[in-house]
Amino acid sequence: MSMSRTKKLQITAAIIILMAAVCFLWHFRYFFTGPDTTPVHDHSNADFGIPEIQSSIDMDGDGIDDQTDILMSARSYIAQKPIYKSKYYASGYPDDNYGVCTDVVANALKNAGYDLMQLVYDDVTAHPEDYSIDTPDIRIDFRRVANLKVYFDHTAIALTTDVHDISAWQGGDIVVFQNHIGIVSDQRNSRGIPYVIHHNGRFQARYEEDILEKRDDITGHYRI
Repeated sequence: MSMSRTKKLQITAAIIILMAAVCFLWHFRYFFTGPDTTPVHDHSNADFGIPEIQSSIDMDGDGIDDQTDILMSARSYIAQKPIYKSKYYASGYPDDNYGVCTDVVANALKNAGYDLMQLVYDDVTAHPEDYSIDTPDIRIDFRRVANLKVYFDHTAIALTTDVHDISAWQGGDIVVFQNHIGIVSDQRNSRGIPYVIHHNGRFQARYEEDILEKRDDITGHYRI
């Protein structure tokens, strides 16, 4: 006996609903689990004959040079799987596993011995004309991309923004985009372009991604 029209419609509807549910769960999987924190293992400096850069400074005296310390600290921060959310904190630094892109940089530098909250505030106070800030607030000013761009212009080594000048990019560098910021990874794609450790939203696939060639809004590249 042939299947009734009603039965066929029910089966078809069930299949469509099941497929829609699978697509929904796949698209929003990072909402529930957070981006993947597994380190990228692709290519390194050695694969392209690029010397490893180490800083001559160890600001926090932990036996790890600043360049390496910043990179390692960025990875330690994302290993906590921070959830993307913009909030104001009385203590300045987020303390509840929420954060935004600037918090990757602020925490990486803090664990290397640099308190961006105080450093940015001091620079804003010393050079108010360079910042578009009406009323300085030590608790939030260091968590604004535009302010960090000015601060690094004042205090860090400015490097090329040409991503194809691959030897000029090193893990532990800082890259600033129009409205975003991250830490340069020590892992590279097959063309030698480094990945970026960053936090760009709740639904990004990984905290460490191959994005430099995909963006046309790089405004700064710095080394502490």
